[in-house]
Amino acid sequence: MKNLIEGFLKFQNEAFPQRTELFKHLATTQQPGTLFITCSDSRVVPELLTQQEPGELFVIRNAGNIVPSYSPHPGGVSATVEYAVAVLGVTDIVICGHSDCGAMTAIAQCKCMDHLPAVSGWLQHAESAKVVNEARPHANDAAKLSAMVRENVIAQLANIQTHPSVRLAQEKGLLNLHGWVYDIEHGTVAAYDDTQREFVSIEERYAALIDASAKAAATA
Repeated sequence: MKNLIEGFLKFQNEAFPQRTELFKHLATTQQPGTLFITCSDSRVVPELLTQQEPGELFVIRNAGNIVPSYSPHPGGVSATVEYAVAVLGVTDIVICGHSDCGAMTAIAQCKCMDHLPAVSGWLQHAESAKVVNEARPHANDAAKLSAMVRENVIAQLANIQTHPSVRLAQEKGLLNLHGWVYDIEHGTVAAYDDTQREFVSIEERYAALIDASAKAAATA
């Protein structure tokens, strides 16, 4: 707790005064453009990874960056997705997995989790990714885990499209979905290209967007 308290006091005395106008604006409203769904892993920090300020990301974090399929009994993830899309009107949703994911390691290595019934039950939402990954050959355990992380992102992209708010927004052309995998050691992101059906560098996946931004900056 000592580190947390000291950190807050530093925020209060140094960081907050530098953003007084921003926090004054955010005191009564928020307009995030993106819903960022990622793992609870302490090494993954969405705002740091994407260099976003407070108010710019709406974030869901849980073990394995999982989005359960829509059901008659929605939980916290479903409620948050619905609020982000139907109320806040986010235009993009990113589902971001990461290297060395503990949840995906447990699945890929078929670890017994009888002593963790809540975790075991939660990871059932990644079962489709496990089935696909198990059916494919892998050079070694590291390659199997890497593939599992990616398959899980693809599976969660499919799951989130079962949510009515997401489907309606997509049909109206108001919402785009993105699948990312963050490499902690190298500081890189691979993004899913649904045309090629594979993960490519973020520079390749968003080449047109990056080029357009560069041109706009050059003419500004």
